[in-house]
Amino acid sequence: MMTKRDRKQEVEKVLDVDASMQGTLVFKDPVNLRINGRFEGVLNTKGSLMIGEQATVNADITGESIIIAGKVNGNIVALKDLKLIAPAQVRGDITTPMLSIAEGAMFDGNSKMFAQTGDYIENILNAEELAKYLEIDMNLVQEWANSGRLPATKDGNNWKFERSRIDEWVAQGKIK
Repeated sequence: MMTKRDRKQEVEKVLDVDASMQGTLVFKDPVNLRINGRFEGVLNTKGSLMIGEQATVNADITGESIIIAGKVNGNIVALKDLKLIAPAQVRGDITTPMLSIAEGAMFDGNSKMFAQTGDYIENILNAEELAKYLEIDMNLVQEWANSGRLPATKDGNNWKFERSRIDEWVAQGKIK
């Protein structure tokens, strides 16, 4: 028998944004987020994200399941799947295990696919994790990332490192 609390937890968490917003949005719990207005900054979601036809988003996006019908300028990491539906206009790089681009949708960038095993999440390291992984000082990691010597991507004010790219970099003897 379901208690009142159990039924309450089953209620879908929906956030429908039809406004102009700027900043960093991070959701730690799954939510169904729909953006119909303007957003600029960094967007990190769990659950599903829908960017509506009227939306204009200038942001790097990380999420689970993402559907885009509007305009997006920024890099996208979809951990489960990414669908571009008409009249979507996406400019930026895409990383996802499953990509669908419908007729009438536009994509300008590079795409990278990975196995849907969760390995990708574990494959991304922050500066502190990378310093421990390489057994070097974190300040050195920051210095190398800032100078472009270390393969890295900027996420807001933080550096992110792909373990596989770091392993290649080390194998090439560039860690001197």
